[in-house]
Amino acid sequence: MPASASLELDPEALQQLSQRATELVANYFASISDLPVFPAASGAEIAARFDSALPLEGESLDAIFTDYQNIIELSRHNGHPRFFGYVASPATPPGAFADLIASTLNANVTAWRSAPAATEIERTVVRWLGALVGFAEEAHGLLTSGGSMANLTALSIAQRSRSQTDTSRTGLWQAGRPMTIYASDQIHLSIAKGADVLGFGRDQVRLIKSDDRFKLDVRDLRERIAADRAEGLRPFCIVASAGTVSTGTIDPLDEIATVAAENDLWFHIDGAYGAFGAMPAAKRKFFAGLERADSLSLDPHKWLYTPIDAGCLLFRDQQAARAAFATDADYIKVQEQNEAESFAFWDYGPELSRRFRALKIWMTLRHYGVRRITAAIEHDLAMARYMAECVESAGDLELMAPVELSICCFRYLPSGMRDRLAQADEKERRALDSELDELNARIMQTVQRGGRAYLSSANTGGRFALRACIINFRTEPGDIDATLDIVREAAAGV
Repeated sequence: MPASASLELDPEALQQLSQRATELVANYFASISDLPVFPAASGAEIAARFDSALPLEGESLDAIFTDYQNIIELSRHNGHPRFFGYVASPATPPGAFADLIASTLNANVTAWRSAPAATEIERTVVRWLGALVGFAEEAHGLLTSGGSMANLTALSIAQRSRSQTDTSRTGLWQAGRPMTIYASDQIHLSIAKGADVLGFGRDQVRLIKSDDRFKLDVRDLRERIAADRAEGLRPFCIVASAGTVSTGTIDPLDEIATVAAENDLWFHIDGAYGAFGAMPAAKRKFFAGLERADSLSLDPHKWLYTPIDAGCLLFRDQQAARAAFATDADYIKVQEQNEAESFAFWDYGPELSRRFRALKIWMTLRHYGVRRITAAIEHDLAMARYMAECVESAGDLELMAPVELSICCFRYLPSGMRDRLAQADEKERRALDSELDELNARIMQTVQRGGRAYLSSANTGGRFALRACIINFRTEPGDIDATLDIVREAAAGV
């Protein structure tokens, strides 16, 4: 007898599935602090656990939910209070359940006619995000998978807006002399990758030196632009960081905006990690000039505590963005004449299929409110300052970069090493730094696989640093203390 062609669940089965899924999620949120940050199992063990034949027949909920539990146990937990690796925040329950609702609707947010409510919510969320970080009260833009796609989209718009030819039709190969992009040597890898994908080439990204605080050197920026112009090249875009991924440093945005204006260059800010740091009043002065940018990338799935994926690109000139991406095809032709109803996201970015990303941001902001979220960000900032204070007061640790936002970079120093470094000549110091790089790399690997805390690494002026990025509302001073003790234990072991 042939299998049933219907995928409907009867009311009882649907209720059972709903209850068990809700219970699993609720238990996870309640117990996340008690789980190992990283599983003890090896890659081979995890692969063996999930390597199974394609199921030809349906399985029981018991079997499936057993595997759900295994997935939880064999995952790295970004929401754990001692997870400080990379730039990954915990998800909030309202955001997680909003994602369930979005998946249930399964709206394809291509245009108003495909998803009327979702389109209006996304446009509202874009305005909210622009207001939150001081970019613009009436910002234009769209949500993306993350900062990398936002940066790629921004570079494409920037090139089209500053090109003297219709490169959308004729291609870069007929666009004349090479066009150049300028960014700090601390910039996120997505800028060089975007230049590669778009056809400019990675070599056309001029990496401007950073100063001793890891901020872009504006004098070097001016000199590199002038030198390229003198050689007949065509500068078109400057990219600044509103919170670098390595140290959390904010470039001198206002000065860079002035250089961009003087040279008629597109000014893009990569604020994927740090832009939400502008929400607390005490930090706004560090972001002066952000409001002068032509475009800004930011990631609500980083410091706004919403589930992945939720990136965003904001821009001022809606027509410049539309000129870069608008296209004609019979199957997407808009028939509506009303301005709101004729709106299509495909006119402002490369994606056609787009999930309902805005709902989890909308839900998170509505449920908690701006003041409560700002307080959580302020707490993260305080935890980073506390870690820096602990490091600076310790004889066996060294702070490797100023703490401007919520990233603290440090390294472990064995007994007597501080004095040896102070007394060493340049050659000896390089050798000692090399030893410390190797030691701290081994410490990081030990800490990560130990499952009690999780740190990543950063290159700070050519030296290896242990890096803690604190964007977690669960983190408390005790977690900082415990993590530094875990580092010391790892050092003793290696």
